Amino acid sequence: MVRVVGIDPGSRSIDICGLCNGKVCFEKSIDTVEASRNPEKLIKALEEFGEFDVVVAPSGYGVEVKWFNDIPRELFSDWYLTFILLTTRDEIGSAVSKGIEGALIYDAMVKLASFLRNKEIPALLIPGVINLSTIPLHRKINKVDMGTADKLAVAVLGIHEVADKEDTDYSSVNYIHVEMGYGYNAVIAVSGGRIVDGVGGSLTPGPAYLTAGSLDLEVVQAIGSFSKADVFTTGCLTYVNLDLDNWLRNPYIDRKSEICFEAMIESVIKAINMVIPSVEKPSLILLSGRVSKYSSVREVLQDKLKNYPSLDIMRGLKNAVSVKETAQGYAVVGDGLLNGVFGELIDHVMIRDAEGSSLDYILIPKFFQTPLGRMFVKLRGYFRKPAFNLLWWGYY
Repeated sequence: MVRVVGIDPGSRSIDICGLCNGKVCFEKSIDTVEASRNPEKLIKALEEFGEFDVVVAPSGYGVEVKWFNDIPRELFSDWYLTFILLTTRDEIGSAVSKGIEGALIYDAMVKLASFLRNKEIPALLIPGVINLSTIPLHRKINKVDMGTADKLAVAVLGIHEVADKEDTDYSSVNYIHVEMGYGYNAVIAVSGGRIVDGVGGSLTPGPAYLTAGSLDLEVVQAIGSFSKADVFTTGCLTYVNLDLDNWLRNPYIDRKSEICFEAMIESVIKAINMVIPSVEKPSLILLSGRVSKYSSVREVLQDKLKNYPSLDIMRGLKNAVSVKETAQGYAVVGDGLLNGVFGELIDHVMIRDAEGSSLDYILIPKFFQTPLGRMFVKLRGYFRKPAFNLLWWGYY
């Protein structure tokens, strides 16, 4: 029996999904702030599940399939900060000291990952969209977030769900996945049952709840500098100053709320249009994520997308009750990598062929002179092949 644990590090909650021979057999949700303050709760949840073959750990922006023990223990924290969180110890420490919500999840992820590595618990990391060989190279240039590891995981689960719904094989699945989470939105293109394009949270044309999405370079220049904390403190939360529930239960409560809601919805629709050319005749648009559970969001999307392929709401694994679809996706990927029930799915999506890190395609030379860029150059050797950008600029 293959027993797998998938851990999705959401901005609001950390969800833990256990699969036993491909069926959900364990579910746990822990508040992210509480997990940051008390990471032992995550460890106790794993102990509660019992014996397992692998933990699919929070994988952030994604890397090629990587077992924790492949990274030396003494380098692991810095390596994880660099390639999974794309930040530095100083940046996260500063943001956590200010109580910034988005930083607390990063803090919890580092603590959990370091514990798993130190205890030599069988744990692995999975790719983000940009790491996949099914994404043409020209689509990756100067991009980082085409869809983080959790977005990839939920899209993989979506491929299985659409194939089941349409009673077809994976190679006949053509659809667009829209994941609207507490912090970030993403749109993933699936053609022939493989992920071929993606617009991640920091690339979407407008804001989500925590992040601003893509920004005009002139805005960045006018502000002068951006820190990691600005990635998750420039979204609608900052502008409307309402918690998610109060905002989305009545997004037209005042003019500021209405404007940001319209900007978020239009951002998602524009992102859908950005990836449609990458999908040959999508049969549907599949909607998932915490934000998608609100009727205000679903109703306006259904209205504005009435001339598009049909909009369906993701159901997730049939026997899942409480954990988010992203956590289910993490577990599904882990099961498939161990040749379990979802082995055929993972082989088809070509997860094992993923390569490198999400920083590999930054070609702007200034990157290598930043603190993150220097750590990238220093620690990049722990991958199967050289980085595309380092080859481009002759670092090898």
